This record gives sequence, C-alpha cells and structure tokens, in this order.
Amino acid sequence: MTDLTTVLRTDDGVELVATSPEHAGDGAHRISVEYSSLNYKDAMALAGDRAVARILPLVPGIDAVGRLDDGQLVTVNGAGLGERRHGGYTPTVNVDAFTVVPKAFDAFTAAAIGTAGYTAALSVDALRAAVAPSDGPVLVTGATGGVGSIAILLLRSLGYDVAALTGRVDEHGEWLRTLGASEVLDRADFAAKGRPLQKARFAGAVDTVGSHVLVNTLAQIRWGGSVTACGLAQGADLPGTVLPFILRGVNLLGINSVDAPDELREKAWALLAEHLDAGVLATFTEAISLEQVADAGEQLLAGTRRGRTVVAVR
Repeated sequence: MTDLTTVLRTDDGVELVATSPEHAGDGAHRISVEYSSLNYKDAMALAGDRAVARILPLVPGIDAVGRLDDGQLVTVNGAGLGERRHGGYTPTVNVDAFTVVPKAFDAFTAAAIGTAGYTAALSVDALRAAVAPSDGPVLVTGATGGVGSIAILLLRSLGYDVAALTGRVDEHGEWLRTLGASEVLDRADFAAKGRPLQKARFAGAVDTVGSHVLVNTLAQIRWGGSVTACGLAQGADLPGTVLPFILRGVNLLGINSVDAPDELREKAWALLAEHLDAGVLATFTEAISLEQVADAGEQLLAGTRRGRTVVAVR
C-alpha cells in the first residue's frame, strides 16, 4: 500500500482505491492525514448505513489527525467528515476548521482519542458542571467502547466513584476495574423495559447506548441528578415516562460532538490534556491499516471489539 490509497464505500461495498483529488473535499486548510480512527459511526458508514453515510460513494472516517502545510499538528473530529462529505480514510483532507492538538499528545495519541475521546470529554465536562464527586457514584454505560472507556478514565481522574455497565461482565469486568470502575454491572439488567422509577442509586451518568438502557438509567438517578446522552447503540427511541424529570428533578443533557462550537471543543481537549492518562489509553488502543478497516468495522458492530482503534493512513 502507498500513501495514495483511500478507503471508499460504494453501493457495492468497501473498496481500496487510488486516491484522487476529489477525495480531499473542499476547505481552506489542507491537512496531510497521518491517522484516523474507528468509531461506531465509522463502522455504520462502512456497512453502508444511510443514517450515517449521507452520500455514496463516501470516504469514511469521522476523524482526521495530521499536519497543516506549516507543520502544525491538528485534528478534526466530526464536523460532517465521513458523513456528509469525504472523511479521514484518505491521505489529504481539506477543511475550513480544525483543533490544534494539545502539546501533551502526539499524532497517534490524538487519533486514539479521536471523536470517541472528544465526545467522552464533552460528556464529562457537561456532567461535572451538574454533579460533584461528593454527590455520589456515577454510571457509565457502554463502558467497553471508546466513549465509555475514556469517560471512566476522566471521571476517575476527577475523583468520581464510577460504576461501569457492560454486556460482557465476565470477559471485561476486570479490565474495567483497572480503568477505575469500582463496580461493574450487567447491561442485561438495564436492556429491557423497567419500572418508571427505580431505586435511586446514582448521582449522574454518561450514557452512550440510548433506548431502554438510557430510560432505566434515568429511573435510577437520585433527586436533582444529571445524565448525558451521546449515543444510540441500543436504539434511538426513548421508551420511558416523564416521572424521573417531574418527581426527582432529573436532568437529561444532550451531547452533540459533530456540530459543537469551537469553545466546547477547546474545553473538551483541554480536559483531555489535563486529565487523560495517555499511557493507559495506549494499553487499550490497537493500530490497524486501511486494508483492515472493513473487517474491524464489522467486529465493532458485532460487539467483539473493545477500547480504541487507530487507523494508519500513511
């Protein structure tokens, strides 16, 4: 493989093609891409899911980490990459806006953080504005995924008592405890319809799953607590009631990593620079090539991957 290879999703499937100028898209700033990453949205795009892949053919990759013409290391997370326009699985991307990578991180680490870590930081930043560590334990759902695992690291660094929710307790429970979870809970207890109000166990939560998991999480939040919502791994529906909101004053905080303004993006990356242990992140980050992306995406959708996956573009 050379620097001139691009991953392209077409109506017929995923192809490795020779890079052409159109794959870079439009924008005032040219980024020579070194790394991208594999997120849940990327897996959906690779599968041809039109909820993410708004155009076809499409170069997936909602992250791009590389250098401007002056050598400055920058990253782009979301902003329509790999959804509404060609993304980061190609050697050159033209963009109108970017985030300067904090000096604490090199290019590989910035890609390991990617949209998942940036979304985790947005979620944690919103949650800590509403819930203090002294208020009680907080729950992280989808804990083995990129957002969930990095959220656990950040919350523990900030002094929170963290419970982790996963569908693979036996397989990954011990790993989640090494990340900082004091308790590991089985997703099966949250995945089906439950009572509108349940035992108030948590001061807050970071949810990446949606549907019944989010509804049951809301039903277990203490009075005045808050839950951030950033994902829909179980579904986009919200099959619950208003009772947690009107009887316990629970707050539901939406997290949009794609269109977040620069101020929130910069705060999220500052939080990561201060509180994310890059050495620990490296222990659950795998590097793959562009040729391996399609298979890795299938594994992610099947729930057989954990942690973070960096895609080496060059």
